[in-house]
Amino acid sequence: MRNAPTILHLDMDAFFASAEQASKPSLRGKAVVVGGLGLRGVVATASYEARVFGVHSAMPMAQARRLAPNAAYLVPRFELYREISDQVMGLLRTLSPLVEPLSLDEAFVDLEAGGTAWDDASARLAGVKLRADIRAVTGLTGSVGLAASKMLAKIASEQAKPDGLVVIEPGTERALLGPMPVRTLPGVGPATGDHLRRGGINTVDEIAEAGEDELVRLLGKAHGHALYAMALARDERPVVAERATKSVSVEDTYDVDIHDRVRVGLEVQRLADRCVQRLRRAGLSGRTIVLKVRRYDFSTLTRSETLRGPTDDPAVVQEAAGRLLEAVDTTGGVRLLGVGVSGLADYTQEDLFAQAQATAQARAAVEETAAQEHSDGQGEEGAEEPAAEQVPAAERRWPAGHDVHHAEYGHGWVQGSGLGRVTVRFETPDSEPGRVRTFRTDDRALEPADPLPLVPRRPEDSTGVSAGAPGRA
Repeated sequence: MRNAPTILHLDMDAFFASAEQASKPSLRGKAVVVGGLGLRGVVATASYEARVFGVHSAMPMAQARRLAPNAAYLVPRFELYREISDQVMGLLRTLSPLVEPLSLDEAFVDLEAGGTAWDDASARLAGVKLRADIRAVTGLTGSVGLAASKMLAKIASEQAKPDGLVVIEPGTERALLGPMPVRTLPGVGPATGDHLRRGGINTVDEIAEAGEDELVRLLGKAHGHALYAMALARDERPVVAERATKSVSVEDTYDVDIHDRVRVGLEVQRLADRCVQRLRRAGLSGRTIVLKVRRYDFSTLTRSETLRGPTDDPAVVQEAAGRLLEAVDTTGGVRLLGVGVSGLADYTQEDLFAQAQATAQARAAVEETAAQEHSDGQGEEGAEEPAAEQVPAAERRWPAGHDVHHAEYGHGWVQGSGLGRVTVRFETPDSEPGRVRTFRTDDRALEPADPLPLVPRRPEDSTGVSAGAPGRA
């Protein structure tokens, strides 16, 4: 353990919901819930105003609506969140080369490695400046914990929420941890917590008092040893700058089970294409294609196929996912589908011509067979209403919370849509709360738009000088 609190943990406050409130003046100070809005959606983030009603992350969206019926319910805008995350991570990297991102809104920083902090006072100054810079650059707030280990820095940032800073000085760790509940320690979830409680262990002090042998008896060797060390505030894990990505995947949960086999196949192809887009954005390729299917009865099947070499070719990934789907029984309906790629590499095997050619030929054969089967299976009802008319290609979706632009009224965001109408509130991050107007969903004057920056861009932003940092002559 270090003798100075030079490990920093940053956790942005209610990140997705705070970004939405900053973007939408009419929602500031109000309950906001971000997540999947379908029948099977879950809460990704709830604002602090929504948490007062008991809404929290990972809660079923239906339950959140019962608890906070008047909250604003929005679909995530990951493009905006990633942009803000990049700005925040850029600020962290000015403090140290050792930055360990845990998610879009959370990271560890080794201040000592960057020469930014070496004692209590310098660490606290670094934390104060970081919070000020984050607010200036993004308009959002983050909570900072500083300690001599990663475990304690994360505990400190939890204590600092929202919008605060907590420093755990070396030598005070045991006294601080002692009265805390066992769930405070990393890796102690509901099941482990219940197991410890049944053994009469409710606090961190009681873990230390029970002794290592008793913990091994209760929890097993690996978990028992690790938990005992944490109870004694021992954590020697270093901050790791780069975490190797093991896989890239996408998945969708459907509000209503999909029974049509052709529709299932089309969804798999769409997911495969999205997965490849993520691969390419990350500059990666992969050898193993993975298909995930959760059926109507919640049983989950995964199938995989390993290619001869790494690829980021959408045709290759789609074809492999399609072959995997052929081996899965979807009778009864499908509630979730996912496509992933693992065995990642930072290059693509160029000589995949034979594989791509075989893929194209196989896909053409499948399409020809499907077309023939569709033609042969058409009865009088099918002839009366062609499939192309059942799902109009021009139909546009308007997700709640997403950005739009109207030719006359300017920039706004979708409050809701349905029954052929879409309701839009016209406002921007730096405007007053705007007016609401309703349009037909096919109104050509209304178009999807890119998110606006939460803080107006300044000339120095493009030079890499952070807000709040002194300029150089």
